[in-house]
Amino acid sequence: MNRGHITGRLTAIIILILLGLPAAAGTISFKADSMSGNTGSGQETTILSGRAWISTDDIEIHADRIELSGSNYDIITATGNINGTNSDSGITFSSDRLSYDRRTDIIKLEGNVTLIDTENDVNAKAYLIEYNQKTETAVLQMNVKLVQKDSVCTSALATWRKDEKMLEMSGSPKIVQKDDVFTAQEITFNLDTEEITLDGKVRGTVTDTDDSSETGEESE
Repeated sequence: MNRGHITGRLTAIIILILLGLPAAAGTISFKADSMSGNTGSGQETTILSGRAWISTDDIEIHADRIELSGSNYDIITATGNINGTNSDSGITFSSDRLSYDRRTDIIKLEGNVTLIDTENDVNAKAYLIEYNQKTETAVLQMNVKLVQKDSVCTSALATWRKDEKMLEMSGSPKIVQKDDVFTAQEITFNLDTEEITLDGKVRGTVTDTDDSSETGEESE
């Protein structure tokens, strides 16, 4: 790109080979109805508008508007009808807003966020999710709801460790498994074994399907 302002109608995928960057930076491919941008002082900016699409080595993002910024196009932000895929982890996502730092491999999703892990049959929703691709760890905040098979987990805050298949919840956490309900101050849930660990003000209701009896217990 030349210095100054550029605009253009993109009718095909444009590939940017980012010369002089570390190998991990890789190649960025993108397309959109229109593009504008500028360069100078080591702070390049490119804005894609209208049916915008961008693909890096492991992430693919669709949105109404996508902006690339930073000296090496390290920062990607997007707004409007966002959906995307992480090909390495097999995770798909959607949200109202997105920011992705290619240096740290951290994606921040905000507003009506949904994160789906098809491999482990996990569907997670929250107002804000920060996902670290290096550690495959997601931090979920506000109106958290994670569903796997018959387990529905809700809380104000949760940390989901994908590789370890562990979910750590706090802030009025609750797990509902069909007719069984578990609450505590903190809950750890193994998504693989379905083992539940409750800590602090523990309450539970378990239904015996054999004789329809119901028990509940509380620990302060």
